[in-house]
Amino acid sequence: MYESRHLQYRPPVWLRNGHVQSVWPSLFRSVAMRAPEEEILPTPDEDELHLDWYRQGSDRLAVISHGLEGHSRRPYVLGLARALLAEGWDVLAWNYRSCGGTMNLKPRFYHSGATEDLAHVVRHALGGDYQSLFMSGFSMGGNLTLLYLGQQGEHVDSRIRGAVTYSVPCDLAGSAEMLALPSRRIYMQRFLKDLHEKMQEKSRRFPDRIDVSGFESIRTFREFDDRYTAPLHGFRDATDYWAQCSALPRLKDIRVPALMVNAADDPFLSSACYPESKRILGAHVRLEAPKWGGHVGFVEHARDGFYWSERRALGFLSAIS
Repeated sequence: MYESRHLQYRPPVWLRNGHVQSVWPSLFRSVAMRAPEEEILPTPDEDELHLDWYRQGSDRLAVISHGLEGHSRRPYVLGLARALLAEGWDVLAWNYRSCGGTMNLKPRFYHSGATEDLAHVVRHALGGDYQSLFMSGFSMGGNLTLLYLGQQGEHVDSRIRGAVTYSVPCDLAGSAEMLALPSRRIYMQRFLKDLHEKMQEKSRRFPDRIDVSGFESIRTFREFDDRYTAPLHGFRDATDYWAQCSALPRLKDIRVPALMVNAADDPFLSSACYPESKRILGAHVRLEAPKWGGHVGFVEHARDGFYWSERRALGFLSAIS
């Protein structure tokens, strides 16, 4: 039912704009969901991750990873969770370190290649009675998901059946350059505002490790990642971080069915985020690039409240089940 519609995403004319699609859901979408069961998961390095569980007794679980400066209760996460629950899945939406309203315990926070945390969440989830696990990620969470699967390669747990990712900046360097353009300043300013608040709190907790003086002069992700992300997480600089943590070179190593949906009008993504060659994609990754959709948009006005991206996920799951 869902699969046959995946190439028919045709939003209203007023939504055929990547910028409108990118901001509309965060401003106007609300997803009604029951309260999740919350869990604090300790990490091996004595930090913690905050998880939201939506259980209904299924033996199938979906793990959802959010985007940069997002959290587990953003409308795009809840929208997919609601759709999966309606199809009989249990859902686990998790928060990266420092996300979800609770600051983590260590100086480090999160980054686009922190697959050790995703791996920890997956191992924890598979310690239960689940027979199959599906993964999904949005934006940075999409890169994280695909990078994790590429790193697992042939050793991926047999219960992990596939993944759907959206608006994936799999070329981190190129996407950082896109967001440094003057025409993308409104997005960059929003990210930096949120990150500034976070680093201020980190600085109060760890004044010997984190200095926020002069933060106002930062204008790009290169400057932020050079100053904070790279040194706090063991990378030489922003260039080294982007090179090690971009999912693009690891797509060919993925060994489960994986769908990457990147809208052609996404204002965040570089041209390298639309690979067509099987040499890059490998045998198991499929790219779809709808003409419209923006960045984590794919807005649809329907009676059931589902967005096109959620229907596409259900269609893909139906096809690989």
